[in-house]
Parts: sequence; C-alpha cells; structure tokens
Amino acid sequence: MALALLFVLMFLGFGLQKVGNELDADTKERTRQRVEMLQERMTPFLLEIEKRDQEHPRHSSIQAVLLSVLLRWQFWFCIGILVLFFWYLWRVLKSIQEPDSSSDEESSSSDSSSSDDDNQGRALPNPNDANDLADYVAQRIYWPLPNPTIIRHQALEVVEGLLNIYGSIFQKTFFPELQSAIGVGSAFEGWSPHEENVVYCLLIPMTAPRGHSFHMELGNEGDLLARNSSVRVELECTCGMKQASEDMLCFFHHSEEELEKQEPSLLDTLCTSSYLDAEKTAKWFQNFVKSAWVLLPQSQVYNVKVLPSTRSCKFRTTSATKRNITIEIIFGVQQGNSDIFLSSQRTEAILTPSTTWPQSCAVAEMKFIQHITIEAWFHSLHLKCMQIFARMLVGTSISTYFIKTAIMHLLTAIPLEMWHRDDFLLRLDDIVRYLQCCLEEKRLNHFFFGNEMMPNVIVLPPAFQFSGPVNLFEYLEEDTYAYARMLEELQELRYRLTRLMIYGQ
Repeated sequence: MALALLFVLMFLGFGLQKVGNELDADTKERTRQRVEMLQERMTPFLLEIEKRDQEHPRHSSIQAVLLSVLLRWQFWFCIGILVLFFWYLWRVLKSIQEPDSSSDEESSSSDSSSSDDDNQGRALPNPNDANDLADYVAQRIYWPLPNPTIIRHQALEVVEGLLNIYGSIFQKTFFPELQSAIGVGSAFEGWSPHEENVVYCLLIPMTAPRGHSFHMELGNEGDLLARNSSVRVELECTCGMKQASEDMLCFFHHSEEELEKQEPSLLDTLCTSSYLDAEKTAKWFQNFVKSAWVLLPQSQVYNVKVLPSTRSCKFRTTSATKRNITIEIIFGVQQGNSDIFLSSQRTEAILTPSTTWPQSCAVAEMKFIQHITIEAWFHSLHLKCMQIFARMLVGTSISTYFIKTAIMHLLTAIPLEMWHRDDFLLRLDDIVRYLQCCLEEKRLNHFFFGNEMMPNVIVLPPAFQFSGPVNLFEYLEEDTYAYARMLEELQELRYRLTRLMIYGQ
C-alpha cells in the first residue's frame, strides 16, 4: 500500500512539474504550500503503514506481488487471449446450431422454388481438385449406417432357437427336416438402406424326412432361370434302412389300416398332388411360431406378432421399449451341393401357383458379397454404393437387383484396390454409365450364368457354369413402354446422383 501511495504522489509531482512552467508566480507559491501541507499530513499515515507492514509482512509481500503482476503487460496479454478464445468458442457453438434451425424452416416451407434458390446459393466444391471434391462429398453425403451386427445376431438367435424347438417336437414325424438358417438379402449382406422397416430375411434349407425323397423339376426346357420349378415328393421303402426306428412303418409294405397308427406322410400334410406346396408350408410354420414362441427365452423380453404372408413366415418381435425386429423366413430346397436353391420366395408374377418353387441365387449372392468384403475389407466402397443407389431408386421402376447385378459385374472387372473412398465419385459414375450402356443395348447379363470371372468360393450347378449369358433386359425388346420409362428414370437417377454429390441430399 505504501508503494501505491508513493506512486500516486510521484505522479502528482510529475504532473505539477510538467504544467508548472505555464503558471504565474502566485499560483506556483500556492501550489508549493499545498504540496508541503499534504506531505506533512501524509507523514503520520506513512509511518503508520510502515509499522503495520512490519507487523504483517506476509500481507504486504502478497500485495506487492499482486501489484507487480498487475503492472506486467504479459498478464493483460494472457487475459486478452482467454477472452478471444471464449468468444471464438461461442461463435462455433452458434454456427453448429444454425443449420438445425435452418433445416426446420426449410422443412416447414411449402414452396419448392425457394429451396432450389437456397441450394444454388450454397458454396460449391472446386471441380478442379478431385481429392478435395471426394473429401467434400464424403463429408456432405448421407452415408447410411451399416447393418447393426447386434440386431442381425439377435435375429439369428431367434430363428435358431425356433429350429431347436422344431427338432425336438417334430423328430419322430414326417415333416421336412430343417437345417441351419442362412441370412440372405441386403440386411445380412451389409448394404440395407438406413430405414426403420428393415426386414431380416433368412433362408432355411429343407431336406426330405424319413421315407420320402425330393425330386426337382426345373420347369420348361431352355428356361435357365427356372421360374416355374417345382419339388415333387415321392415315398421310399424304409424296410432296409438302419436309421429307421422300430416304431416306423414302411409306407410301401404296410396296409392303410396299419399306417393310420403312425404320423401321416408328407404327401398328406404339406403337398398338393404329390408336389410340395409353398403356401401350406408357410402356413404350417406360422402356426408353429405362434405356439413355440412361449418356449423361447426371448419370450420374456419380446412379444411376437405373425404378419400376413402367403409364401413365407414373417413375424415381428417387439420389446418393452417398443423396438421392433421384423424377420422373414423363406424355405428352400438345395440344388445338389450348390449355392442355388428352389425357394418359396415370391416371384414378380401376379399369380404364382402354390406348388411353384422358383430358382433363387440369394445364397450365392450373399456368399459373393461376403467374399468381396473379406478380400477388400479396407476397400469396402461397394457396400456404400449399393446403399446409396437403393435409397435413390425409391419411387422408380428400376429394380435394386439391376443395380446389384451391375455392381457385381464391376467388382470382377475393376480391381478391388480401386474401390476405395478416394475413388467414390469415379465408382458411382462407373455404375451409372454401365447401366446406361446396358439399357441402350437392352442387355444386362445375369451374374451367375456363364460368368468366367466367378470366384471359386461360389458353387454353381453345371447348367450355370456351361450355359450362355442370360439377358435380364430381354423383356424390354417387346415392352417399349417399359423401355422408355426406364430411360427417363435413369436420367432422373443421374440427376439425383448429381444432387446427392453436390448438396448431400
């Protein structure tokens, strides 16, 4: 405190000396007398302050230190830096909140022209720098989330639990023997669009029960896709079979009266005119799910509701938190030891006979996607491309299977090292150009017929390996309306892709 008062007096004395040359003699004399009077009055106070400082040296030292700190310019410089930092942090937080409010305003507006003007006003990326453009798109574009592994695992657990119960209940009956479920479709391949209504599809292979055999009839000759296939069921003699139990009667060598004592044959339950009926099979398994659900551990957590379906078993599980998992079970009969099945899956036809089991490549497609994902785990851009195109095809007549087929062809033609995030724009453009060329030529070859680039992990029947290419666009030769419509929708797809890359929506 003494140093502070001394500093004030020195400042006053300096100020007086500075202006003293401009004053007259009387003023100088009065000022000198006033200064002497002030010095006489301040002397007792200064003595008292020095005495107090001697009694409390700690407080005086702290005050001296504080005064020295306050007089240093470094202290005020640090204070200024802190003020600037908090101001900049406030500006950043404010800028983060502004897009949310602006998006709400745009969604509430009904004028589409105003939103187009806003999009034109946005800053566009530099097209001359491909790397910057790829980074810009990667940050701005909506990347659908990959399929949640936890939910996929839960769906598999539910179905496997049902299969375990099925094996214990129908072990001594003549219903089909069910094998382990195989996850198929976009949800298990990893490219399902990020939507709430995701369906986890599983194919359950079926084999003939004891005393029965399955015989495939692949439809019309020359129909390599075998859309009109069927499964014929025949009875077999079990008299000499070691695996036949003692309480099983042979359907050939026992009378009808004796056979009435055992379970009915598959021909009497799930068949129509000696052919396996897909609708009867689906209805039978739906009833089984309703009755067997209470035996599952998941029944303590989830409620189940069987959904309407004619050729599959579709049900939804709901937890206490209202989280839904939709599972669809389709049934299939394996074609030899290959990855091709005759399945109960619905075809594109309006009316599909109940005894029709169309040929399905769903398992082979899943194995191919998994193979590519494993081989190019670091360059897994193909899944992102499938997700994006699946979202853009909503509302069009272009099937996602066409896009999927085009991408599978490009995966065998373009090295996997070039399916990297940096190549995102190029691969999207390749897919659209490839589909454009196929549409102009009205030819898109099926991926699994006569394809010499097929990986060895895919097991195909001989008819697939040695056949010629099968054109998926063959119907466009006669349906000119569908061809013109698909051309227009492809142009719309290109526009959506451009909008997605530039504006991220």
